Amino acid sequence: MTIDTQDQPGPERLPDDRNWIGSTGLDRRKLLASGAFAAGFAAACRPVASSAVQTTGEGLKEERVTIPASGGFAMPAFVARPQAAKDAPVICVVHEIFGVHEWIRDICRRFARQGYYAIAPDLFARHGDASKISDFKQLMSGIVSKTPDDQVLSDIDATYGWAAAHGGDGRRRGITGFCWGGRIVWLYAAHSAALDAGVAFYGRLVSDRTALQPHRVIDEAAALKAPVLGQYGALDKGIPLADVEAMKAALKKAGKSPPSDITVYPQADHGFMADYRPSYDEVAAKAAWSATLDWFGRYVKGGKPG
Repeated sequence: MTIDTQDQPGPERLPDDRNWIGSTGLDRRKLLASGAFAAGFAAACRPVASSAVQTTGEGLKEERVTIPASGGFAMPAFVARPQAAKDAPVICVVHEIFGVHEWIRDICRRFARQGYYAIAPDLFARHGDASKISDFKQLMSGIVSKTPDDQVLSDIDATYGWAAAHGGDGRRRGITGFCWGGRIVWLYAAHSAALDAGVAFYGRLVSDRTALQPHRVIDEAAALKAPVLGQYGALDKGIPLADVEAMKAALKKAGKSPPSDITVYPQADHGFMADYRPSYDEVAAKAAWSATLDWFGRYVKGGKPG
């Protein structure tokens, strides 16, 4: 099914680089000045807001690994999992445009503390280290735009395969992602019959097609093979509410909702989960995290619904 919202008049959809900047007006009274913790965040994300969460690694096993991917590429990844648990369900955490930096690693720890085997592959690694680039335009043109959708989906397949061979329960699979990664969650749910569930945070639903990124999420609604929970902010200038409503309609028409669903947080902007940035909305973030754990508890820990 194709719903052509791309050329219809309506609010401007800010590109990801402008949207991140526009949704994060800096208040220097709320910034971390320095330190090893702040240094772990992507260069484009600094300075780091004092609201940034540090999740303890006590009782967890954390490691940086490499995953054999297509073309013989050794793809870096970060893993956090319960130290004592065996065969924990696998959650793939898909990064934002900033790559695998400290916040993504902390999200992995948060999942690990909930009993999951959390793994974050660096899906940009073939094109450079996104976490080291401070200029948004360079980040978008030099790395993000050069990363093909098909390669990303194949790399996530490889990630689950690796995790299953290294202590994770490959029969129970969830995926979550943020911004750029939120779009990938929807696409992966349409790609993989082995996926149990996804949670997509403010992933673009309507986008320009390119040779390397030919897919629009809204066109994939009928192809979803696993239930996806979308979590969006009403104030997001890159993903207008018209796009969200169109996606809801597409899911309903395709018979995918329920169980797939989309929640909109009225006072939240793009990046509302990113506690390291001034866009963070504590109320929305806490509600969205609780909804995420409920979703994965229902569909991943318990397996696919019959």
